[in-house]
Amino acid sequence: RRRLKIAVAAAMAARCRLAARFHHVHGTNVRLDASRTRATRVESFANGLCFSQEPLAPGQIFLVEIEEKELGWCGHLRVGLTALDPQSLEVVPEYSLPDLVNMGHTWVFAITRSHNRVAADGEGVRAQGPPQVPLLLMERVRLPRDTLVGRSRPGRYSHILDDLYRMNVLPATARRSRIGVLYAPQPDGTADMHIVINGEDMGPSARRLPTARPLYAVVDVFASTKSVRVIPVEYGFPSLQTLCRRVIQKHITHRLAIDGLDLPPPLKSFCKHE
Repeated sequence: RRRLKIAVAAAMAARCRLAARFHHVHGTNVRLDASRTRATRVESFANGLCFSQEPLAPGQIFLVEIEEKELGWCGHLRVGLTALDPQSLEVVPEYSLPDLVNMGHTWVFAITRSHNRVAADGEGVRAQGPPQVPLLLMERVRLPRDTLVGRSRPGRYSHILDDLYRMNVLPATARRSRIGVLYAPQPDGTADMHIVINGEDMGPSARRLPTARPLYAVVDVFASTKSVRVIPVEYGFPSLQTLCRRVIQKHITHRLAIDGLDLPPPLKSFCKHE
């Protein structure tokens, strides 16, 4: 039985690493990096629609961090889920709201400084629990909270300020903020969609999603959000990349020293982030 649990955890970890990148189908103003983990809107304020590479598994979060902002536009990042296969789209819509949503089987919400949950009749708002709790609990879903929380980067002397860094949680729309989306299956065969902002579950944003069809994450790099990066969330076993990062970070004085190492650029970028 233990071997089965280990095998399931390993399979889940492999699936999550594969899904932690963007689909090659995206909006016309989006440019992806070579690893397809960073999406940048290069023109205008629209046509920034992106999808997850693979459909999400139940309870699997698709997490992104806001890397760049662009002044002069109103509106922020939009996230959600869709049962539409990106590969089947003849044209990627200009907007997730309302264009993609109007195509059906799509649930997308704009991220603001506050986010309203959809409560069932007679249901009260559940307490989230203190932020120092290591796991975020959502129904049957368990997620490592620390990975989900976005924090500002102290900079050159970050090795001195690590404790401050860990405590410095950001507003939802700020640079370095982390936003994720997932779905939690329900006893009636449907699912609730949850949006997680900096380690806090916003509660069900949409209910009764069909689970008979694959559900892809939707990320709309819209308006004042210029660039986002996918953050891999590991379930169970750490990846080889993560193990390498731990060894490298253990032997440097501060994160900027990584630039001077003889490493491939993608690995350097990965090692700079928590």
